[in-house]
Amino acid sequence: MKPLSTEVRASFARFKSPLGRLVVICALAVGAMVAGSGADASEGRFIKAVAISPPPSGARQLCRKYSWACATRTSAPLTSQQEMKIIHRVNRQVNATTRSVTDFSQYRTAERWALPTSRGGDCEDFALLKKRDLIRAGVDPSKLLIATVLDAKRNSHAVLIYRSAGGDLVLDNLTNQIKSWSATRYLFLRMQNPRKPSGWVGVYARS
Repeated sequence: MKPLSTEVRASFARFKSPLGRLVVICALAVGAMVAGSGADASEGRFIKAVAISPPPSGARQLCRKYSWACATRTSAPLTSQQEMKIIHRVNRQVNATTRSVTDFSQYRTAERWALPTSRGGDCEDFALLKKRDLIRAGVDPSKLLIATVLDAKRNSHAVLIYRSAGGDLVLDNLTNQIKSWSATRYLFLRMQNPRKPSGWVGVYARS
């Protein structure tokens, strides 16, 4: 993904629009509430949406390109144990068989969300492939949400969220470990809207 400085500049540009200003106002208001309430969002089992947000620049045509990426159809129910076995298997498989390659190296552009090619892909490409393969394996697509974050070094990153019955779990191309979102040390910025994955919400939550 783009370096943080580029992401920040792009965010400021978007904030010139009425929608962007609304996101900023909501984020500031929520930040104040979090500071005064002991960071409830950080301590919860599920990531909380706080405002409507524009999608990441590379995801603007995501639903048109991959209809399954924004699907809400409920699959045939699996038990929690069945789902977790599939989650672990797909996460390991994608991480093991997909090389990490930047968008600039492949496409000569800073940001392009797409399934990995034979050469590989970057973090959001890993997340997309995991989401597709999990849906094909029978996991309910409404439980699978792509999120953008700042990692422990505060670099831009993307992961796949699995909404388990016990809370939000993170599927990450940087590790085969599947952790609770609150155990990642990431700063969560945006994710697909749980109620309507074709849209995005701001979360602004620190793990």
